[in-house]
Amino acid sequence: MTLEQRTLGTGDHALKVSALGLGCMGMSEFYGTGDEATAIATIHRALELGVTFLDTADMYGPFTNEQLVGKALQGRRDGVVLATKFGNERLPDGTRLGVNGRPEYVHAACDASLQRLGVDHIDLYYQHRVDQNVPIEETVGAMAELVEAGKVTHLGLSEAAPDTIRRAHAVHPITALQTEYSLFTRDLEVEIVPTIRELGIGLVPYSPLGRGLLTGAITSESSLTEGDARTTPYFPRFQGEALDANLVLVGRIREIADQHGCTPGQLALAWVLAQGDDVVPIPGTKRVAYLEENVAAADVTLTEQDLQALAEAVPADAVRGDRYGDFSSIDR
Repeated sequence: MTLEQRTLGTGDHALKVSALGLGCMGMSEFYGTGDEATAIATIHRALELGVTFLDTADMYGPFTNEQLVGKALQGRRDGVVLATKFGNERLPDGTRLGVNGRPEYVHAACDASLQRLGVDHIDLYYQHRVDQNVPIEETVGAMAELVEAGKVTHLGLSEAAPDTIRRAHAVHPITALQTEYSLFTRDLEVEIVPTIRELGIGLVPYSPLGRGLLTGAITSESSLTEGDARTTPYFPRFQGEALDANLVLVGRIREIADQHGCTPGQLALAWVLAQGDDVVPIPGTKRVAYLEENVAAADVTLTEQDLQALAEAVPADAVRGDRYGDFSSIDR
């Protein structure tokens, strides 16, 4: 089976990827406990289904997610577009040191990621968060040196503001911007999407399922397991009255999904896919069943009437709670 291919970026810096990617973060951290064998089986099944765009980062685990992805790709590297990220600096015990965009750190982080992944190059290397204390020109300049050295083939940014994107792109062409985008998070449509389309930069939405809310599997605060980061104030949309209000919206999505014979999550992913051929969502999962459900979303076709019905069911400003409780690391 092969999924439709989409292109991130333009010209010499274009990158062909599967229309859906796989976010691997939750296999190692944040959404409850993980199981290595199950995670690797999920990655292998993704490759069988034509999902060849895999996303990880050095801070996931920390470090263990890259090792996991590298292990899963042993003997299977060909044809895979491998993306990872640097910039959220952590110690092995999980301690967060902040955002680091210093040129010397860029080089050290890349070398460490290559070693953990067990590969000779990274297909798409993102700055995970923008360092407010280091000019973006310096960080991207160091990233460009990685391209010259053959360690990286394409560059990306994550959660970057329009001005930052323009300044970065002037130093070296940026292939993709990764940022949160879903039916529940649409603020980037105002300035960021027009900016990247003007510059020919692709969009890679993370959390296209609203961190699981849009799947319909979360029914109350008690449906989240102990140790799940979504139970903390860092994710306001999952707390108290905000969650109750957001679940009402999910109910509306479910009604439309029922009309299409699909799940709410598949409808939500189909909506993201319908936003343009330069949009490649990376829903995350650590289980084969959910992976297969997500991939099937590529077969859900939405008409203009469907998109209008969703816009009316879930107005952009209807979601309760900020997507993060702390925006200090988000470039605005």
